[in-house]
Formats: sequence, C-alpha cells, structure tokens
Amino acid sequence: MSESWKLVLLVVAFALAFFLPIESPRMQGALLEGFWLLKDYARQHVILCLVPAFFIAGAIGQFVSQGAVLRYLGAKAPRPVAYGVASISGSILAVCSCTVLPLFASIYRRGAGLGPATAFLYSGPAINVLAMILTARVLGLQLGLARAVGAVAFAFVVGILMALLFRREEAERQKDGADPFTAAAASDASPRPPWQDALFLGTMVAILVFANWGASNQAVGFFAAVYSVHWPLTAALLVGLFWMMFRWYSKDELGQWVQATWGFAKQITPLLLGGILVSGWLMGRPGHDAGLVPSSWVAGVVGGNSFGANLLASVVGALMYFATLTEVPILQTLLGSGMGQGPALALLLAGPALSLPSMLVINSYLGPRKTLAYISLVVVMATATGWLYGAFAG
Repeated sequence: MSESWKLVLLVVAFALAFFLPIESPRMQGALLEGFWLLKDYARQHVILCLVPAFFIAGAIGQFVSQGAVLRYLGAKAPRPVAYGVASISGSILAVCSCTVLPLFASIYRRGAGLGPATAFLYSGPAINVLAMILTARVLGLQLGLARAVGAVAFAFVVGILMALLFRREEAERQKDGADPFTAAAASDASPRPPWQDALFLGTMVAILVFANWGASNQAVGFFAAVYSVHWPLTAALLVGLFWMMFRWYSKDELGQWVQATWGFAKQITPLLLGGILVSGWLMGRPGHDAGLVPSSWVAGVVGGNSFGANLLASVVGALMYFATLTEVPILQTLLGSGMGQGPALALLLAGPALSLPSMLVINSYLGPRKTLAYISLVVVMATATGWLYGAFAG
C-alpha cells in the first residue's frame, strides 16, 4: 500500500473517531446489543453446535478417505449423485449458517467439487425439515411449501452455477490435488473396515442433531416425542462414541483427529465471533430493535411486493445472524407489521443460509471472488423468487 493511501486511511479513521456519535442512545444500545448477541451465541450454540461441528470436520479430514469424497462429491462425480448427496447430507444436519462452516471447509479441503460443496453449504442451514414444518404451521402452508421447494431448488442451482462460473479454476484445483493442509492428514488405506469409520462419523452427526433438537409447538407427534427423549438419546450416543474411540482407534489417530479439529477451530472461531459482534452492532439480536439499523425502517420498506422490497429483505436477511428456527417467529412479527408475502419468502431463502459471520469465514476458504459470487447468487435468486411468489400469492 502506498504512503498516500495510508495517509487517506489514517485521516478517515481519525474523522470516524472524532465524529463518532457515542452520546447517541441508539449508538450506545447498538454497541451493547453486539455483545448481547455474542453472549447469546456463546451460551446457546458454541458448546452444543459449534464444538461438535469442529470435531466432525476434524473426523472428516482424518478418517474419511479422499477417494470417497471424490467419488460422491468430486468435480467428476455424476451430477445427480454429487448434488443429491450434498443436499441430503446438509439437510440432515439442520444447523445454522455458522455451524455448517467447519463441515463445508472439511469436505472442500478433502477434494469436493466447488459446486457440491457450495450446495452443501447452502442446504445445511436452509433445508431444515423442522424449520419447514414450523414455517408451514406458523406462517401458513402456502409459504411453507414455497420455502421448501425454493430451498431445495436453490441448493442445486447455486451449486451448479458456482461450478460453471469457476470451472477453469476448479479444473486446475482438481488437477493439482487436495489442499496440502489435509492431503497428508489421512491415508486412503484405513486399518479398519469402512463401515466402522462411517458409524463413528454418523454417531457424531447424530449427537449434533439430537443435542440440538428443538421443542415442538405441539404436545404430541414425532418431533415432540423425540424432544422428550433427546437428552437420553444424546447420552447413549456419547457412550457409544467413547466405546468406539477406545476400541477402534489408536492414540496416534485420536491425537491427529484432535489436531485436525484444532486446526479448524483456530481458523474459524475468531472470524466467526468477530462477525457476530459486528452483526449485533448493525442489526441487533433477532426480535430486539436496538441495532444501528432500526427494525422499523426495515418493516416500513418491505411492504407490498416491489423488486426493491424483495431485494432489501434478501440483503437484510443475508447480513443478519439467525439461530436455527428463530427466523419463523421474526417473520411472524414482520408479517403482522405489514411485510409482504414476497419479501417474507426472500428473507426465508437468504437469511438462514447466510450471515455476516459466515461470509467472513467463507471468504477465508474460497477467496473474495468466489465468496462474492456465492453471496450474490443467493441474494439475487432469493430476490427474484420472492418477487415472483409475491406476484402470484398477492
């Protein structure tokens, strides 16, 4: 960077500090709101969501053969298989936009094609079966079905378009081989039958799913029944996991697994927590009108079904951090305040899949060009889909 640019940045930083409206109640509330959101995330999602996700990512890098990843998710895998596996495996997890990041990073580094990897990245937080059902029950069957169809279609379309946009770079990447960070992490020649590694990984995924199983809004039914026993199920799975660890894996393998897990944690966590803090400053916690951008502004311009209203809903949804299922009560409030059906769908399609924290982490793995393309595809497609849906639903 030249000296002139350094001088410009220094002057801008001084001006911001000099004129910072810290005496404003809105500014004071927004600063505090960022720390409230950070505290909420640490308490509700780090131990039960993020930590298990890190260990699953480490296990993928350590115990899942690169050949298996390439066979099902690689650039040369049949498209129906690759995108089908990415979408289904992502939807089973039912995680938020931040928890899915270490899992995405792990399969991408093991050689998954950009298209299937980004399909998985979208499907994890967006194709959440419980969220689909809750949307239909709370916001109406029509909007619930539109969200389900749109999210599944988005996972395929976003992945395919990403693969097409960067096909030359992907060809070079596949030619050069896997990322050196994990290329030597594990040999394809495992000392165990493949089913043992698959069961070990599947048990960790089940722990992540059941430990975070949300309460149902009805006292009876499948989801309510599972919720009533989700802690005993989680405890039983943990016992089974520890049994497998000490019966099937050597100390060296477990040590390498922990080391791979730490590699993901130390790279992702600082960006993630910093992004959550900034997101809290800008938009506040869901349901709290205390960020720098008042929620009344948002609600006031997303009424009707104009293209601008849908675009704003997509952009705001992409910047906000939504914990799993929180988007439904937030949309219920906004719809009651006059939000249009189209912008509501646009926010549902863009919001859970993206957030400012996730953008920062995705950039560290894909780089700015691919990250910007992924964000733009989600926002543009959510805007167009919401606009078309609003025209027919209105």
